[in-house]
Amino acid sequence: MVARVKPFLDVAGVSSGYNKTPIVQRVSIQVGLGEIVLIMGPNGAGKSTLIKAITGELPALEGSIKIDDVDVTHMGEEDRVGHGVGYVPQVRDVFPPLTVQENIEMGGYAYKGADLREREEEVYSLFPQLLPSRRRAASTLSGGERKMLGIARALMARPRLLILDEPTANLAPLIAEKVLQSIVTGAAGSGKAVLLIEQRVSLGLEVASWGYILTDGQLRLEGSAEELKAIPDLGQLFLGRGSLGPVSSEAL
Repeated sequence: MVARVKPFLDVAGVSSGYNKTPIVQRVSIQVGLGEIVLIMGPNGAGKSTLIKAITGELPALEGSIKIDDVDVTHMGEEDRVGHGVGYVPQVRDVFPPLTVQENIEMGGYAYKGADLREREEEVYSLFPQLLPSRRRAASTLSGGERKMLGIARALMARPRLLILDEPTANLAPLIAEKVLQSIVTGAAGSGKAVLLIEQRVSLGLEVASWGYILTDGQLRLEGSAEELKAIPDLGQLFLGRGSLGPVSSEAL
């Protein structure tokens, strides 16, 4: 069993959904600083609902959510941002009509003057590919550049917890690998807690240290990435796919 660090995000027995109807039921997950934790499951498993409960977009119908030992269960989205939460949704991660520079400034809307400039320089140093495009509209960027911009916006607030909802969706395989291997691992390497939803399971398990599997709104399995890779029928049992060979198989 892999030893885990103290949780920065501690979700305990959380149920959440719409109109008081739970979609996820009594789910518990933890993410420590410097960890990449992967949430897996078929479409409709409740992954995005769980993320929305963590960010405050949806209420927790039961259970608790703590960030750095602070109970944020009943706090709104903005208050959770103030406690170190950064969120990059699968869609609507940038403002397409605005320029790259304007999008980044929007990510740092709470900061002014020298503090804002310092944060911009920090983000551009992490994503130098965006610098030549800073005057271009976000709508003109490639898929990979757009995803970088979405993550850059979130990093402007210097979050300690970075939540990424399918960051490689609709990206070419090589670009997807670069996003996970470089950007996501870089965020964890800088000491952030990273919570990742990723449909490219084999790629996600290469960068994550721990994983959780949801089906039908319930936590079915958790373990280290190495333990999950060793399950020969992982896809058939939990991911709604055919029988798998090694986790590196393209079936994942």
